Amino acid sequence: MTQKVLFLDSNHPLLKKGLENLGYICDEDFTSSKESIETKIKEYQGLVIRSRFTIDKKFIDSTENLKFIARVGAGLENIDVNYAKSKNIVLVAAPEGNRNAVGEHALGMLLSLFNKLNKADREVRQGKWLREDNRGLELDGKTVGIIGYGNMGKAFAKKLQGFDIEVLCYDIKPNVGDNNCKQVTLAEFQAKTDVISLHTPQTPLTLNMVNKDFINAFQKPVWFINTARGKSVVTKDLVDALKSGKILGAGLDVLEYEKSSFENLFTDKNMPEAFQYLIEAENVILSPHVAGWTFESNEKLAQTIVDKVEANFS
Repeated sequence: MTQKVLFLDSNHPLLKKGLENLGYICDEDFTSSKESIETKIKEYQGLVIRSRFTIDKKFIDSTENLKFIARVGAGLENIDVNYAKSKNIVLVAAPEGNRNAVGEHALGMLLSLFNKLNKADREVRQGKWLREDNRGLELDGKTVGIIGYGNMGKAFAKKLQGFDIEVLCYDIKPNVGDNNCKQVTLAEFQAKTDVISLHTPQTPLTLNMVNKDFINAFQKPVWFINTARGKSVVTKDLVDALKSGKILGAGLDVLEYEKSSFENLFTDKNMPEAFQYLIEAENVILSPHVAGWTFESNEKLAQTIVDKVEANFS
């Protein structure tokens, strides 16, 4: 029987080639509506997605012959995971493919914040030579706290090993610490941390997790890095903490204002006041959800998915 895979919103030639080498026929549809896709998805045994559509119960019921859904990335928040599994659909994510990229990006943001690199760069380009104003901080001697110690958190902790620092993690799962990071209670985490780096998936537990109460529970002013999910942070509360000095600076690769299909943040003039503050703040670094999006991770994501599909269906 011919096995067919539909690439729904991810033009990925390397992944397509890999699946074709396994014997799959690969089609693409990047323009049709969800309703239109539902009328033809029964022809396919595999589906490759990013985040264009929510794969809900109605969509899953229309599939009939679907064996796997592959997500080119780490998160599965746009899939009804439990219902898909109840239909014996294998869910294939690839956090192993971009974890190194995320770890490097988080470290780059942190070092740029500590050394005011973005600010200094802009000033020198304008002919300003403000050495004292751009005096930086050293990471050595600090305590870095990682929230969520899975693939991404572990990759970041590994990158930190060249520094003379303490690395702590907080995770709802027990016994996830390792030689690179000590797992602690939330109370100890909030007492010791100088830097917070967020590496959690988007779940009901993590939505709006970083809010006013959470931030104020830290005993010291902290630096904040988010390469995880934007909706885990209440941006207004983050901005209030930046204004008060409770948060000393922030590196944000993700924002709560993101659209699932990654189009421009705002299509009208109603820009949130909190976001306006972020784009003007000198102690904030912003990037467009690209922490895990390197040339190398592009290849690793494809190979990870191909390997998992082969392992499940060869």
